[in-house]
This record gives sequence, structure tokens and C-alpha cells, in this order.
Amino acid sequence: MFMPNPNQTNQNPNQNISSMTPIQQKAMHLIGHQVGLSLKNGQGVSGVLCSVHSGELFLLQYLYASQFATFHYPFSDVADILPFPSCQ
Repeated sequence: MFMPNPNQTNQNPNQNISSMTPIQQKAMHLIGHQVGLSLKNGQGVSGVLCSVHSGELFLLQYLYASQFATFHYPFSDVADILPFPSCQ
């Protein structure tokens, strides 16, 4: 299971934020938050966005019982990323 180093930088320092796609920009602001990913194949997944690097999003997802795993999704597979709404 991939566990990101919390002190690791998540963004390539040579990449200017203006050169990022809107989804990449949204992702950088949502690291550490619960998000939903809308995938281009019509599926959706949710979890905690752990990090963004190497052209991929790393999402901690619940499996079952007390097990969690980090999955990675290439930006090319992601249609949108949305933060979880607050409870009402």
C-alpha cells in the first residue's frame, strides 16, 4: 500500500500553476480532504485525497472491516474532482 510522506512536496516545483489543467489546480487545493472523483468511464470513487504527483491522484479508499488502501488515478482518467459537502 502506498503511504505518502506528509512532508513530501506534492507539486513539481518546476511546474507553474498556470500551466496546470483546471482539475490539477482543484486537486492541489483539496489534498487532505474528502473528495469524489468522477471518472471519464462513468464510474465514481470517493476517499481522502492523499497526494498529487507524477500525473496521478492518490486517493485513500475504504475497503472493508478496518482495511483501507491507497489507489492512484491518472489525470487522463479523471473528468472532475469534487469536495465533499458539509453535513446539514
